Amino acid sequence: MSAPQTPGFPSASGLAALRATVAGPVLVPGDEGYAGEIPTYNLTVVHTPAVVVGVTSAADVQAAVRFAAANDLPVAVLGAGHGTSVSSDGAVLITTRRLTGLTIDEDAMTARVEAGVRWGEFVEQAGKLGVAGLNGSSPTVTVVGYTLGGGLGPFGRKYGYAADHVTALDVVTPDGEVRHVTADSEPDLFWALRGAKGNFGVVVAIEFTVFPIKAFYGGGIFFPGELAGEVLHLFREWTKDLPEEMSASVGLLHLPAAPFVPEPLRDRLVAHLRVAYLGGPSDGAVLVQPFRDLGAPIIDAVGPMPYAAVAAVHNDPVDPLPLYEHAALLRELPAEAVDTILRYAGPGAESPLVLAEVRHMGGALSRAPEVPNAVGNRDETLYNVFLVAAGGPPDAAALHAYEQRLIDALAPWSTGRRYLNFMFAADADPQTAALAYAPEAYERLAGIKRRWDPANLFRINHNIPPATSAEREVPGSPNSL
Repeated sequence: MSAPQTPGFPSASGLAALRATVAGPVLVPGDEGYAGEIPTYNLTVVHTPAVVVGVTSAADVQAAVRFAAANDLPVAVLGAGHGTSVSSDGAVLITTRRLTGLTIDEDAMTARVEAGVRWGEFVEQAGKLGVAGLNGSSPTVTVVGYTLGGGLGPFGRKYGYAADHVTALDVVTPDGEVRHVTADSEPDLFWALRGAKGNFGVVVAIEFTVFPIKAFYGGGIFFPGELAGEVLHLFREWTKDLPEEMSASVGLLHLPAAPFVPEPLRDRLVAHLRVAYLGGPSDGAVLVQPFRDLGAPIIDAVGPMPYAAVAAVHNDPVDPLPLYEHAALLRELPAEAVDTILRYAGPGAESPLVLAEVRHMGGALSRAPEVPNAVGNRDETLYNVFLVAAGGPPDAAALHAYEQRLIDALAPWSTGRRYLNFMFAADADPQTAALAYAPEAYERLAGIKRRWDPANLFRINHNIPPATSAEREVPGSPNSL
């Protein structure tokens, strides 16, 4: 059945026309299948769209975008739901899970991936071919959504962000047209799409470079929580002079007593060293040895591993969870900063956090790519701190407050900026979203937004509102005034 007509709700005839055009499901509240079409990985954000469209092709996306524009409704896009920041209440929600095209050309060292493909699927296929992409830590994140937000993964210090290696994008822009966007065809839009996520349209596929990584030296070492201070302080010193081939982080984890958690790690604080080294195993072992000298770990799972096993570096949970997250970029990690993290998340802290991670940045992550993009805040950043708490809606205010206190305590060493893929529901206002970019880059993005999306149709995201004056526009795009 269909929802009753209400002010501002699409007409029955409009919905019927959309259903006749789109090959995938078109659902409204009350329809069978509506709830099953809109779940997210992060259960704290609940989608309640006016219409949800399960797209199967670029043509379906075109129809959904044109329908939204005709009905003056914003457009939201849902892949796996890891990065969901704003509820799609009253919007047209496009779900991309049926866009499953995946082609890897190991001779040309390129890949083409559609918007519904998750990293786990890509890694499995690439591993069989002896090549690799710049995946993230979680196998359930979509390749496209992750890459559009930058893409920070276990090989980042060697190769940079995933967005740095995108060569083309197929995108449905707010005017409902499909465009093959490259550095030559639409240089401004190409720059903006790689780093500003869903502000400029629906990316239905991307093309990018792959790398000759068949295997690496990596994995994780779990230490008892009593060694958390020794692990983090060693990490602080160790990362001062690491080769770019080594990417690493330390997560202070308080894991539940759940079946999916290995028995020795249940219901206790552990310090989890995560490493990925693109060099010989003997050199990798030498680099990791100082941590092994700290004392007997609970689990030592670092060693040579195939690319296909890369998810084991972080062992991110794959099942949906209610998560409250926060993050900060640090320009340095002195002993005082480590002590601050330990005070809030280490032994003896009455902490609600399930994860407090310190990730080493620098290397290629600090350098501008050969073809510039909108991924910002590179040169000052040497570490990223990522916090995760879990709980129901009644816990939200207290969990956010605790995370914010830790972030505020790290302010003396913070850059004051943010990384877009580590921005969440609490960061959704435009003033906070702007912290993902240098001021001049944000101004350029706002100008490009004015050209491509002057009505801000794509605003259910970490939004970049259109520039308000023609003088701030960037020439060379459609919708010229």
